Amino acid sequence: MIARVKQLDLFVSPPLQVKGDRPTVDHSTTFIPNQELPIHRWFRYSAGFSAAWAGAEIAKYCCPGRSLVFDPFVGCGTTLIAAQHLGVASVGIEAHRFVLRIARAKLRWTSDVRAFESLACHVLQHARRRRSNDLPDVPSLISRIYDDDTLRKLLAIAAAISHAAPPKPDSPQELAWLALVAILRACSHANTAPWQYVLPRKRKTRVLEPFEAYGEQVALMAHDMRVCQLSAPTRGTAAALLGDARSCDGVADHAVDLVLTSPPYPNNYDYADATRVEMSFLGDVARWADLHYAVRRHLIPSCSQHGSKENLNLDELLRDSALDPIRSDLAATCCALADLRRRRAGKKTYDTMLAAYFAGMSCSWRALSRVVRPGGLVCFVVGDSAPYGVHVPVERWLGALAEAAHFEVLRFEETRKRNVKWKNRKHRVPLHEGRLWLRRS
Repeated sequence: MIARVKQLDLFVSPPLQVKGDRPTVDHSTTFIPNQELPIHRWFRYSAGFSAAWAGAEIAKYCCPGRSLVFDPFVGCGTTLIAAQHLGVASVGIEAHRFVLRIARAKLRWTSDVRAFESLACHVLQHARRRRSNDLPDVPSLISRIYDDDTLRKLLAIAAAISHAAPPKPDSPQELAWLALVAILRACSHANTAPWQYVLPRKRKTRVLEPFEAYGEQVALMAHDMRVCQLSAPTRGTAAALLGDARSCDGVADHAVDLVLTSPPYPNNYDYADATRVEMSFLGDVARWADLHYAVRRHLIPSCSQHGSKENLNLDELLRDSALDPIRSDLAATCCALADLRRRRAGKKTYDTMLAAYFAGMSCSWRALSRVVRPGGLVCFVVGDSAPYGVHVPVERWLGALAEAAHFEVLRFEETRKRNVKWKNRKHRVPLHEGRLWLRRS
C-alpha cells in the first residue's frame, strides 16, 4: 500500500499549530517534516531540515534565472531540490560519497517517469528469475541483520540494477538504485533505534518482503515524480559536487546569493556510522573500522572517533591562527574537557574534536567569503552541545569566526529546545537549535 501524500504545498512553511495554550514544537530545523513530502521522503536522513522552510526562504530572497543558491553541506539534497522545484539555480558540495549519491539520485525526480517504471519492472523480473541459492561473503553486519532468503532477494535486485544498460545523463538507473537503498532497513529484522542506528540483537515485529517492498517504493517514487513535475513545469539547474566545504572548490567567486545549509553539529554524532548498513550492503565498507577511511576522515571533525583515529594534538590545533577570534574561550573549554577525560579515564577525545571542528568551520567561513557576493545572505541551521556536561556555545563561536571572514551576524532564531528530557542522558545541560543568519559585508 503506497503511503498517501500529505496535501501540503511542498515549499511553503505551514503555520505554527497551537494546542491549547501551548504552540507545538517547531520542527523546521529537523528532517521530521520531510517524511511526508514527495521526493524528500525517499530516504530518511537524520541530519536535515525542513524543505518547506528552505523553499519559503529561497522564494523570499531569490529570483528564478538570476539567483544562485548554495549548500556547502548538501547532505541528501534538501536545499537543492527546493531550489530546483522553484526554478532557481543551485549548487551544493558534499564530502560523504554515499550521501552525495543519494542527493544526486533524488535530483533526478525530473526524469522520464515511464522510463523509470519500465526499468524497475525489468529489474524485478530479472531478480525474481535469477536469484541465486548461493550467498557470497558479506560483511558481518549484513549477515546479522538479514535472514538468508531476504538477503538473496536484495542481492538479486542489486545485481539486476547493475546489469541494466549503462547509465546515461538522463538514465533512471540511479533512481532504481535509490529505490533499493530506501528499503534496506525496512527489509531487515534488526530493530532500528531513532533515526539511523541499528540494533542487530533486537528484532522488529514487521519486516517487509524485498520484492514487494521494492515494487511499492518504485510506485511511491513514480507517484512523487508525477506530482512534482506537474507542479513545477520550469525547474532550476542543480549540481551536487563531491568536495570539501572548507574550500568550496568548483564554486565561482562572488557567485552565490543565498546559502542555506546545516553544518555538522559538534555533538559526537557519527555521520559515517549513520549510513553503515547501506554502505556495508553495497560493499563500500566491510567493517566498522573502514568507515573512518571511507567517510569520516573527509568530513569536518564532529565526533570523538575522528580525533582519536587521527591522533590530533590539542596544542597544535589551538595554535591555528584561524581560531584567533575564539581562541581564549575555546582553549579554556578544550582544556576543561581534557582534564575531565583524564579524571574519568574516558576515551572520548572531545577536546581535540572541538578544536579541529572550529578550525575546520573557520576555513569554511573563509571559503564562503570568497563565493558569496557582497550583500549575500547565509543561514546556518545549528545546535549547541555539551560534551561531558561542558557547554559549547556553538552559534556564538561560529558567529565570531564568520565576522572575522567578513560576515555580519544578523540574528539567531531559536526553533526548539534540545536535551530537555533527562531520562538516560549523561548530562543535564539545556541545549537548543536554531538558525544563524548572516550577511556578507
